[in-house]
Amino acid sequence: MLDHTHQGRVNPRATLGAAGIEAAAVHYNLSAPALVERALLRGEGRLGRGGALLVTTGAHTGRSPKDKFVVRTPSTEGAIWWENNPPLDPEAWDALRADMRLHARGLDLDVQDLHAGADPEHRLRVRVVTELAWHALFIRYLLRRPARDELEGFVPDWTILNLPSFRADPRRHGCRSETVIALNFDAREILIAGTSYAGENKKSVFTVLNHLLPEKGVMPMHCSANHAKGNPVDTAVFFGLSGTGKTTLSADPDRVLIGDDEHGWSARGTFNFEGGCYAKTIGLTREAEPEIFDTCTAFGTVVENMVWDGDTRELDFEDDSLTANMRCAYPLEAIPNASPTGLGGHPKNVVMLTCDAFGVLPPIARLSPAQAMYHFLSGFTSKVAGTERGVTEPQPTFSTCFGAPFMPRRPEVYGDLLREKIARHGATCWLVNTGWTGGAHGTGSRMPIRATRALLSAALGGGLSDAAFRKDPVFGFDVPVAVPGVEDALLDPRSTWADGGAYDAQAAKLAGMFAENFRQYEGHVDEDVRAVAIG
Repeated sequence: MLDHTHQGRVNPRATLGAAGIEAAAVHYNLSAPALVERALLRGEGRLGRGGALLVTTGAHTGRSPKDKFVVRTPSTEGAIWWENNPPLDPEAWDALRADMRLHARGLDLDVQDLHAGADPEHRLRVRVVTELAWHALFIRYLLRRPARDELEGFVPDWTILNLPSFRADPRRHGCRSETVIALNFDAREILIAGTSYAGENKKSVFTVLNHLLPEKGVMPMHCSANHAKGNPVDTAVFFGLSGTGKTTLSADPDRVLIGDDEHGWSARGTFNFEGGCYAKTIGLTREAEPEIFDTCTAFGTVVENMVWDGDTRELDFEDDSLTANMRCAYPLEAIPNASPTGLGGHPKNVVMLTCDAFGVLPPIARLSPAQAMYHFLSGFTSKVAGTERGVTEPQPTFSTCFGAPFMPRRPEVYGDLLREKIARHGATCWLVNTGWTGGAHGTGSRMPIRATRALLSAALGGGLSDAAFRKDPVFGFDVPVAVPGVEDALLDPRSTWADGGAYDAQAAKLAGMFAENFRQYEGHVDEDVRAVAIG
């Protein structure tokens, strides 16, 4: 039976039934209010203050990177970075796909037909089929919503089938556990099972774009972006892993927000992949981040894994008993200064954000093009609590291109693209530490956000163009000596430590980690990049 009960607007020639997916009922492209209503009626969440939807994700409160696979086929054999992307046999994929489709027959499903990419020339048409109504709401925000009349002719390029209630069988499905995220570039399908964490949906789409866009000369970037008010040409991008401040620092009320997590850099400029934001809420305050704070009580915002008062529904921004990876998802238009187009110019400034748990990197440093390539490939940061399963405190890590879990191609593909675009468009590059100062994690304190904002304001506004810089003796980059509104001592990390010798030991330890990590790239980069290598 290929026909089924359905509601909503859809291309009649591109229903689930036409694609061979049967279900008890299907709801196509419902609006945010309708999805909130469905989620509440189905007991998937509770209504919060202002009409926010309060949900929890159970055991999976972060991504499951070890459960993510790419189907190994002749067409992908030479194109995928297999050391970073565990392969799945086609036979295992076929079994998983058949079993998940059989499981779907008894379910009430939601479908959202969406675009990934604000630039029509490079966007991807993505159909997301979800078992949970709130997942449909989440992805409706996080991808870009076509106009209503576009839906009647919508034919997906890719399809995601996400069934949290399905449990994979490692012996039958070739995976590691009951949880699986499997991408098939030949079938142009993604299967997600055994996890209710909504972030798997958006990061799977990002992985697909990271594979497809480099062939078109487009640089896919795990970054946020903004531009000066009234001047899209003055664009800045902020690379960084989760927890480094991409969302917080790009949501600057004095600049226009292009997007908070995933972008492309094409021959025409910068474009957002997404239509919304997925912001961490732990420690969030109205004083420090009013735009993001206010979304938590806006109608339809998905508030994920936060603790709240049973009577008043007041949110507790400090209670991390469920997870430190508490988040809220909302459409870009919820931010007053968000770009309506999701488009910007070629980046004038490229900022690489790192959360240094060693407490030895300066709050800002200027990078040469070769140093930018080096730090992009290195991708040093600290995984912060809750971002992935099992991470309970900051862990120093090197995640190439500031997004290794989402990179299906070898790092040098992205590094070369970035370097070429920086050189072609004359971008200035910065390394910004949002981690610790005055000591390592457990001894020092987190970098003051006011200081970080002041430093970025000076960098993006041209205030550092004539500043005096010193060369860091350990890491080799240029560090400003003084910046208005920032304590001079903060710019010299060693001076913030009570014990200078302890700082020297930590700096040497981190330098050694940089050197050890970079050995894997030495044979793949030019001599000027090897010349600026740390250690």
